[in-house]
Amino acid sequence: MPEKFQKMYYAENPDAAHDFHELDTVLLGEKMIFTTDAGVFSKKAIDFGSQVLLNAVHFPENSSLLDVGCGYGPMGLTLAKVQGVTATLIDVNLRALALAEKNALKNGVTADIFQSNLYANVENRFDHIVSNPPIRAGKEVVHGVISGAYDHLNDQGTLTIVIQKKQGAPSAKNKMTEVFGNCDIITKEKGYFILQSVKIPSI
Repeated sequence: MPEKFQKMYYAENPDAAHDFHELDTVLLGEKMIFTTDAGVFSKKAIDFGSQVLLNAVHFPENSSLLDVGCGYGPMGLTLAKVQGVTATLIDVNLRALALAEKNALKNGVTADIFQSNLYANVENRFDHIVSNPPIRAGKEVVHGVISGAYDHLNDQGTLTIVIQKKQGAPSAKNKMTEVFGNCDIITKEKGYFILQSVKIPSI
């Protein structure tokens, strides 16, 4: 991974000078407020891909959700507030995690938020996993999000990711099919693909 990208958002301790922003936005019809900073993904606006994913999913209330590579928390915290899921947010980036914790408080959301490089520190299984994977961290990391999800899902659980066609959606779809035996494109919008696989228990 090029050093300049390591210093961006896929790093444990970004060294970029602080540059705080406050985003007032509406996601899934709910007013949400997020503090962002330099050294985290999409600091000046909620990433369009994350918005497309949010609009594509509806999870049952009280189902368990893991947001892999949560950043400052827009997907996991919004799903917790609007759909009532029990959310766990993980990221390798400590600056992003600190922001996610603050944003949980700002938005009145309770969530389990902790550091994990992919699934290294994840012990539980979940009903749903979502991710806007760090494309610039490289294909190995993106495919790690996919391959590691299987063992951290309950039976009939889903993995849902967003990825642009030009940044590897076909490859990601193939990987999800390889790991899960299935993968559907549940939404496409402006080049962003929302891919979903279901963990079907083996007989």
